[in-house]
Amino acid sequence: AIVQDLLTLARRGVATKDVLNLNDVINEYLESPEYQKLVQYHPRVQLDTHLEANLMNIKGSPVHLSKTIMNLVSNAAEAMPEGGKIVISTENRYIGKSIKGSELKEGDYVVLTISDTGTGISSEDMERIFEPFYTKKVMGRSGTGLGLAVVWSTVEDYGGHIEVKSTEGKGTTFTLYFPATRQKPSEDRLELSIRHYMGKGQSILVVDDVNEQRQIAVEMLRSLNYSARSVSSGEKAVEYMNKHSADLLILDMIMDPGIDGLETYKRILKVRPGQKAIIVSGFSKTERVEVLFYSVAKYAGPNSVGVIMTGMGSDGAQGLLEMKNSGAITIAQDEKSCVVFGMPMEAIKLGAADYVVSLKDIPRTILENT
Repeated sequence: AIVQDLLTLARRGVATKDVLNLNDVINEYLESPEYQKLVQYHPRVQLDTHLEANLMNIKGSPVHLSKTIMNLVSNAAEAMPEGGKIVISTENRYIGKSIKGSELKEGDYVVLTISDTGTGISSEDMERIFEPFYTKKVMGRSGTGLGLAVVWSTVEDYGGHIEVKSTEGKGTTFTLYFPATRQKPSEDRLELSIRHYMGKGQSILVVDDVNEQRQIAVEMLRSLNYSARSVSSGEKAVEYMNKHSADLLILDMIMDPGIDGLETYKRILKVRPGQKAIIVSGFSKTERVEVLFYSVAKYAGPNSVGVIMTGMGSDGAQGLLEMKNSGAITIAQDEKSCVVFGMPMEAIKLGAADYVVSLKDIPRTILENT
C-alpha cells in the first residue's frame, strides 16, 4: 500500500484525465473487494449515499479518484471504533465568488462530501493532516501515513479545492470541489464497471495443477459472488463432474502430470454434453495450443470464443483462423496493450481475428457478442 501511495504522489500531473462521472466511481468502489473488507473490519459502521441524479461529469483518473474516496471512507470508519455513520454525497454547484482560502474560478463544480460521526480532529492535528507520513494510525497495520496526502494532491492536480470541518467528539466532514465539464465520456473509452462482472451465485469449477493459481482464482471468483471450488488435475475434474454439475469450468491447458485441459474437457463432454468451459494457457510453445483451437472449432464452432493475447511466436494463429471459419467469435489483443506482439500480430496478419482490441476491452467485446 505504501508503495502505491508513493507512486501516486510521484506521478502527480502525469495521470490520464478521462471524462467520467463521479457517481460511477463511488458506486464501483462500494462494490469492490476493498470496501467489502472494510465492512468486515467495521461491522458497526453504517454508510449512506446521497448522489445527485444528474451529476455533471469531471475530468480525472478513475484510479486516483477511487483511491481518494477509499482513503476518506477508511479514515472515517477508523474514527468510529464504537460504530457510527458515514454519509457520501455528491451535488452540482455553481461557484459565483471565490471560496475563502481557495483559488477556485467562477463556474460549475461537482462537489463530493464525505462526513462521519466519529471522534473528530483536534485543532493541532488539523494543521498537519495533509502532511506526508503524518498519522495517528499504527503504521503498516491501518495506514501508510500518505492517505490524506494522496487526497490533497489529487484534488490540487484537478484544479479543485478541499475543505475540512471537524468537531472533537462529533465528527468530521471533507468537502471536495472538482471543476465540472460539459463533455461526455468517449464511447470507445467507456470501461465496464465491476458490477458488470458480478455473479448471481453460479457454480464454477477451477482446474489447475498449481495450488497458488487455484487459490487466487477461487478467491477472486468468490469476491465476485460466484460459488467457486477447485481441483488439482484433469482426472479429478472428470471424477467431480461425474457426481456434480457446474455452470462453468475454467481449465488450465497444460497440466503435468496427467491429462491436459483439452482432454479433460473432451471427457467431461461425454457425461455433460454442452458443458460450458474456458480453457486457458499462458504457455504457447506447444502444438497442443494449436490443437486446442482446432478441437474447439470442431466441437463448439459458432458457440465458442477464441482469444489470442500477448506472446511470442505464431502459435495459435492458424487454429484461431479455423475457429473463425467455423463461426466462432475471434479476438486478438492490439499492439498498444501487448507486452510482446508476436502471437496477436500473426493472427491479425492471417485475418484470423474478428476484433482487435486492447486488453481492457476484451471482456466487454466478449459480453457484447455472446
